[in-house]
Amino acid sequence: MDVDVLEQVWWSWAERGAVLSSAEWERPTRLAGWAVRDLFAHVAPDPKVLDFFRGPRVAEPAVTEGARLLRRIHAADGVVRERAGDIAAAAREAGGVGAARLLRYFTVTGPEVIVVLREVDSAVGLVYPQVGSVSFGALVEVSIVEATVHLLDLIAAVGGPPAPRDGVRRTVEVLAAVPDPVAFIESAAGRTGEPLPPILG
Repeated sequence: MDVDVLEQVWWSWAERGAVLSSAEWERPTRLAGWAVRDLFAHVAPDPKVLDFFRGPRVAEPAVTEGARLLRRIHAADGVVRERAGDIAAAAREAGGVGAARLLRYFTVTGPEVIVVLREVDSAVGLVYPQVGSVSFGALVEVSIVEATVHLLDLIAAVGGPPAPRDGVRRTVEVLAAVPDPVAFIESAAGRTGEPLPPILG
């Protein structure tokens, strides 16, 4: 169940953050301009995330697959590319609450979010910018991808045990569904001289 996977990945963040030194919290990551603290702030299930998931429901959401949502928001005219600077600035600002509060987001608020996600019908959705509305199932898939990809950024910066296997496996499944399927197969099989561009680039 995807909610279980998300819970595992978020808890992995909590466990790693609990043993970081002050210097490690400020260490630069392989994302230009992002420190470890910024990664935690960006991924953290803070109270705003909880409020979002408790928002008004949409019976028949427009987007029901995580891959489709990623394809849209990471497109050339997608919000992730157009607002990359704003997203980074928001992460830096959110990280200003300090390490202790960031960790509480994962250990206290995160479990509250998980309860909401377990209780809701995954086919029901929420209003979402740029695409109109998105199902809970798709939102959980994207949350797994985001938390896992950035967990790998964290590991690259400070080390630590491997990312949870289920999170990595589910992330691969979702990301593989983002590009055109034939283009993905031919690129992965070495049948083309034009490799796929980064899916989340």
